[in-house]
Amino acid sequence: MAKNPRHYLGGRPIRYYRPRGSQDIRQLIEHGFQAFNAGRLSEACRIFTDKMLAPENDTTIGLTVAGALTPAGLGGCIIELMERGLVDFVISTGANLYHDLHYALNFTLHRGSPFLDDVELYEQGIIRIYDVLFPAQVLLETDKYIRDFLVREKLAGAISTAELHYRLGQDLLKMFPGCDEHSVVASAARCNVPIYTSSPGDSSIGMNVAYHELMNGGTLMIDPNRDVNEVCAIILAGRKNGCVILGGGSPNNF
Repeated sequence: MAKNPRHYLGGRPIRYYRPRGSQDIRQLIEHGFQAFNAGRLSEACRIFTDKMLAPENDTTIGLTVAGALTPAGLGGCIIELMERGLVDFVISTGANLYHDLHYALNFTLHRGSPFLDDVELYEQGIIRIYDVLFPAQVLLETDKYIRDFLVREKLAGAISTAELHYRLGQDLLKMFPGCDEHSVVASAARCNVPIYTSSPGDSSIGMNVAYHELMNGGTLMIDPNRDVNEVCAIILAGRKNGCVILGGGSPNNF
């Protein structure tokens, strides 16, 4: 007997977690994380807080983001960093930005299990990202929003990924007021934090840009040279530079 889709989507909704700071966390990092991987994490925290954020160093800080962080609700941490002025630019996989749009469009992702039958999920129209579950319609509606945005904005010519994401964020702020509370892309546009994607064609945002050119005769092109030159300009203009690397992959290489 086939299960109802609601059977799979009964897990708690995944929300963007917004860390507010706590002396308990400071105590845990300084006194609890003492050795092995925990020791290295404590060391990284001290480098970030004592060196990168020291006013006398005037450090320009880049954040690279790989892995499925936004579907897991960690986009709120990135928003918090941007709002507090703790990062100056971001390099992310396109997938993280694409799945961030689900939250901006007020769709719900649910906690699930990584051990479900993918054939059954497919038959029920449910997408699984490890243990994150949501209806396939979420992808279709997100794709539709991106395509409508490209037509609405009439973007043309060669632009950097930062310009594309800024314009996308501005459109989100206009179309969905308040979404910057739970969208990295919208919050970055409000905070004027540029977001670059080193491999734009590997996500649904890039695929929808390609679709737009093919089907609508658009001239919009993502120019990777502009990304390289803009990021190099940011780094060269910095008095000192620091980087926080989450995951690896293409953003880390870039």
